[in-house]
Amino acid sequence: MKLITAIVRADKADDVARDLINAGARGVTVTEVLGFGQQHGHVPGAVNAERGVILLPKLRLDVVVRDQEATAVADAIAKSAWTGAIGDGKIWVCPVEHALRVRTGERDDDAI
Repeated sequence: MKLITAIVRADKADDVARDLINAGARGVTVTEVLGFGQQHGHVPGAVNAERGVILLPKLRLDVVVRDQEATAVADAIAKSAWTGAIGDGKIWVCPVEHALRVRTGERDDDAI
């Protein structure tokens, strides 16, 4: 199993969710977050660029998938989140040792 964590623009949420379903994801957790990347929150041409680091609103998506689905799901997120502009986001893929569905007691692949 893999945990895919993605940071994306908030306005891309519906596109990403639709493509996650089409790529085989069975669920996603979405959290509103603040942060900055390599540009330290500066938006090119912004009036307030001299203020230092600016925390920008983003969405964090967490998806757990079977190993064989990880590449397709990560690629789907990247494709649907892409605008070609600074701030499109990042995606991390990490191993998951165990999963447990609380309601049924199912474990690992059966739990996702």
